[in-house]
Amino acid sequence: VQLQASGGGLVQAGGSLRLSCAASGGTLSWYPVGWFRQAPGKEREFVASISRSGGTTNYVDSVKGRFTISRDNAKNTVYLQMNSLKPEDTAVYYCAAANAASYAYTGERSYDYWGQGTEVTVSS
Repeated sequence: VQLQASGGGLVQAGGSLRLSCAASGGTLSWYPVGWFRQAPGKEREFVASISRSGGTTNYVDSVKGRFTISRDNAKNTVYLQMNSLKPEDTAVYYCAAANAASYAYTGERSYDYWGQGTEVTVSS
């Protein structure tokens, strides 16, 4: 399965963005999906994940209450709604799919397929 992340851009602090992760060449509903991000000069970190059905989600503590991951299996797409954005959310955001049993995985090593990344810049 090929993943395409989109929806990034430049936004002021306190603003919102919605990222999309669209799949081709496969059915995304078969896979748990995660979002990761990499800020300049930092290692890539887990942001959020969702199980196949959407019934289980996980978030890194720094985004809880501000970000929401969801999926529309009919559209073969997973979303990351980001509200109350902060400058420290600035990063390249990647979506990934796990060829594994249904769960909301938090570790990079659980994921087998990665999208190309979409850049999010939050100005203060």
